[in-house]
Amino acid sequence: MVDHILVGRMAGVRLNSRGRDQARRIADIFGSSDIRSVHSSPQTRALETAEPLAQRLGLTVQIFAGIDELDAGAWTGRSFASLRNDPLWGQWNTERGRVRPPDGESMLELQVRAVDHLNNIAASLPDGHIALCSHAEVIRAVVLHALNLPLDDYHRLDIAPATISTISIDRGGTEVISLNQPVVS
Repeated sequence: MVDHILVGRMAGVRLNSRGRDQARRIADIFGSSDIRSVHSSPQTRALETAEPLAQRLGLTVQIFAGIDELDAGAWTGRSFASLRNDPLWGQWNTERGRVRPPDGESMLELQVRAVDHLNNIAASLPDGHIALCSHAEVIRAVVLHALNLPLDDYHRLDIAPATISTISIDRGGTEVISLNQPVVS
């Protein structure tokens, strides 16, 4: 489904067996780490990714709208094939900094809410490691902000499903430590 339909915030989208295996692998990788909190987007697939890690660490998944998936508005649930002929879709894919999905949210709005969430975490837990389970567009927006690149450069970043990106936020600023590290299942 992920490669054929713009899932966005579509209700009922769950991890398949491969996704569940990848979530367990993430728990294996970070299960003995010093992660102090596990945050998730409200989307079911993100919660299903976060839960095995939270269980392994003896934590409860905390849900935050600040790291929710992009609201793709009227495009939600549409096939990518059907969107190809939409001129606004073409603009969206070249001008993410200026174009918004119909009835949806702009990448700038997404970036502001996600960066605000991360900055709030950094202020409240300055020495803590936090795991966040979110979505490609959210990660792209945060990474572009950290690298001081415009949103229109979104295509320069490949964020695949079930990958790990590490970002450090402290008084010195935001630094991208790793990007799009695959989780082998």
